[in-house]
Amino acid sequence: MAANAGWVAVGVDNDTATFAVQTIRRWWREVGRIRYPLARRLVITADGGGSNGSRVRLWKLELQRLADELGLSIEVHHLPPGTSKWNKIEHRLFSFITQNWRAKPLISYRVIVELIGATTTQTGLTVRCELDDKIYPKGILVSDEQMQTLNISRDDFHGEWNYTIAPSVASLVNAVDS
Repeated sequence: MAANAGWVAVGVDNDTATFAVQTIRRWWREVGRIRYPLARRLVITADGGGSNGSRVRLWKLELQRLADELGLSIEVHHLPPGTSKWNKIEHRLFSFITQNWRAKPLISYRVIVELIGATTTQTGLTVRCELDDKIYPKGILVSDEQMQTLNISRDDFHGEWNYTIAPSVASLVNAVDS
C-alpha cells in the first residue's frame, strides 16, 4: 500500500489455498524481493473466509512451505468474519479495477489481464497483472500430522486470526548445510 502499487494474479482454475499462496510466491519473486531486499518477514492481511481463510488447513500448510522456501517468517492477520469491507485492498485497488473495466466486455483472459494492468489513479496507483494458467485441484486434505509440523505461533490477541508461521527448523538446518 505504501508503494501505491497493486499486483493481481488472474487464475483460470479453482480459487484454492494453493493458488493463493502461489500468488504470494509469484509476487515475492517478481516484485517483493526486489522492492524489499532486507525483509525478514512478510505481513499478510487476509479475509476471514475463502481460500485463505483463518480455518483453512491447506492455507497454513502452503504458507509453511513458502516460509521454508523463502527463509522468511509470514505474519498473518485475518479480518474478523463479516468484515471484508474493511479490507483496504477493496477500497484502494479493486474499486479502481472495477471502474476501469466498467462497460467493457470481459471476453477473454487477455482482455481481463490487460484491463486490470491498465488501472491507474490520480494518486499514482499502478497495477501489475499476470495470468496464472496452472491447475489447482480442490479437495486436498491436510492431516492432523501435517498440522503438527507447522512452525506456527499464535498471537495473544485472537490467535485464531493472528499468527506467524516461521521457517521450520528442518529448512533452517538445510539452509546452513547448503
